[in-house]
Amino acid sequence: MRRTLGVIGSGNMGTSFIKGAIQSNLDKIVASDVDEENLKEIQKAFGIEITTDNKKVVKDCDVIFLAVKPQILERILVEMGEELAGKLVISVAAGVSTSFIESIIPKGTPVIRAMPNVAAMVGEAAIALTKGKNAQQEHYDIAKEIFEKVGVVVEVEESLMDGVTGLSGTGPLFIFMMVEALSDAGVKVGLSRKTSDILVAQTLYGSSKMVKELGRHPGALRDLVTSPGGTAISALHSLEKSGFKAALMEAVEVAAKKSSELGTNILK
Repeated sequence: MRRTLGVIGSGNMGTSFIKGAIQSNLDKIVASDVDEENLKEIQKAFGIEITTDNKKVVKDCDVIFLAVKPQILERILVEMGEELAGKLVISVAAGVSTSFIESIIPKGTPVIRAMPNVAAMVGEAAIALTKGKNAQQEHYDIAKEIFEKVGVVVEVEESLMDGVTGLSGTGPLFIFMMVEALSDAGVKVGLSRKTSDILVAQTLYGSSKMVKELGRHPGALRDLVTSPGGTAISALHSLEKSGFKAALMEAVEVAAKKSSELGTNILK
């Protein structure tokens, strides 16, 4: 079956999605944005068709990927109107429910809501997908096929999407801050910045790979490092006194709450 993809919004997520989509079984990809210079860069990088006309994208494509901010999503949907009938709509707008999107677009239009993260830029995103009431398994499979080109995909109930936003959608922020802090610590104990950056990045990569591939609880893996009377258990004691775990848990909750608020504010 012929399948064409229209990407509305050419920021980091839209561009990353295009990069993955090129590797999928698609016949054509069209990108639109108000930023013509950015569109030209995308065309140069990927050789795809570009336009500033969202309606043209919808007319020419059967899968519509909405990579726009939650605050402008409603305006974009209203602008495209009846042209969306018969299309598959995929949205990455944080906090915006499938039911809200369905209330604006033509009745019966299938909607998939996605929450990827910025690691899609390097093909290693964590991505959660959920189906709207009109989306069938075939629609989910189309979205999954494309998203799997830029990361790992899980399906969740829509009620959990704000939690996903707080955890993995916002998660890279926590990691980047931790990497920065650890690198600074390396410099403080005498390492060069370059050496510290390399050691921190590889330590993070290797530790994450252990969690992913060994399938063991993080607490069990932590115990592999914490030998009696050693450096790790002393460091762990310091982290516990500083409220390290509690701070991260609270940050995820705050981000999840903000995601919910974004959706609530849009409905007002």
